[in-house]
Amino acid sequence: MLIPNDMPQTFAALGDPTRLAILSRLAAEGEMTVQEIAGPFTMSLPAISQHLKVLESAGLISRGRDGQKRPCQIRTDRLAEARQWLDHTRQAWEARFDRLERFLETTSNPSKDDIDEQ
Repeated sequence: MLIPNDMPQTFAALGDPTRLAILSRLAAEGEMTVQEIAGPFTMSLPAISQHLKVLESAGLISRGRDGQKRPCQIRTDRLAEARQWLDHTRQAWEARFDRLERFLETTSNPSKDDIDEQ
């Protein structure tokens, strides 16, 4: 599976605890304004807005227009793409570990005949 060009940007956006918390709130509560998102955080509105810009650039949220409000909502399609890539990578590593385990079973456990010959 090829890595989509924008996947590093997605994972970079997900790598920040504040942005993860924002995504969690949007997932749990649905569409929210910047003011509503900023509620539990001890940072300024411009700082929250910067986090939202990063999430939007990574395609993890979308921002609409409702009069003067700019409600945000989570974009599950981008999260699904990230999960698909992670699942593919996990399966590849599990297959490698299975092969390694089979190899080690054949090389690290000498047969009874080998022990008797020594």
